Amino acid sequence: MLPAFGANAADAADAADAASTLEKIRQRGELKTGMQYVAPEFVPGTANKFRTPENIEQALAQDLARRLGVKAVAVTTGSARDGALLKSRKADLLLALASGKDAGPGDTVIVATGYVAAPMAIMRSDTTIKTWEQLKGRSVCVPQGSRHAGLAARYGATEKPYRAAADALLGLRIGACDATIHDAALLEELLRLPEWKKFSARLAPAPGAGTPLAFVLPAGDAKARAWFEQVAQEWQASGALQQQLRLMARNIAFEVYLDQDVPDCH
Repeated sequence: MLPAFGANAADAADAADAASTLEKIRQRGELKTGMQYVAPEFVPGTANKFRTPENIEQALAQDLARRLGVKAVAVTTGSARDGALLKSRKADLLLALASGKDAGPGDTVIVATGYVAAPMAIMRSDTTIKTWEQLKGRSVCVPQGSRHAGLAARYGATEKPYRAAADALLGLRIGACDATIHDAALLEELLRLPEWKKFSARLAPAPGAGTPLAFVLPAGDAKARAWFEQVAQEWQASGALQQQLRLMARNIAFEVYLDQDVPDCH
């Protein structure tokens, strides 16, 4: 055990270091945000087409960086309960599914963004699938990086991996699979579009299935915590999260439209 003086000195150093988190980000010129999955960067001239990311995290990270006047850098991470990236300074914060109980004792603080992730499946409107259990023996298109990967398999379905959300949704339209699973918030926006009426059958999230998307921050920096809380409040008050989901849904629908060269399945 360290002497009292050594512990106090270390605590003071940590506090001083933590207190300058936002200033250090601005000085560095980049905000490093850890998230479950980072979509590959689009490179013009390659075989891979541009794809809107499956999850909302990258768009939110871009907005955070814009507010700070710095470049956004996305870092792939694991569980929100593992603050290793924060401790190693490989990330300034995490955007992860988490609640207050996920914060480590004194290690991290959780600030809810206002977004809640919950799985929903959609299918052709004339499907015979009415419950999650009826996915057994069926095929389900799942995009790479989906936070809901493995869910359909637990119900006995065969999961078919696709590169991105647009590809998985295209697979549904042309009959390559019986269903596809994404965040309910995104799919609800997609199903508002008239061209998706034929695929509006859904398996809604089970009650209580949603998990908040949160900022996971190093503990001890009250200034940074207050800043992220303010951003989250502004997102919610302005409807920015819903606007972003609407934009994502429209972009993904357009990507499907551009690539669909065969009729919808019958």
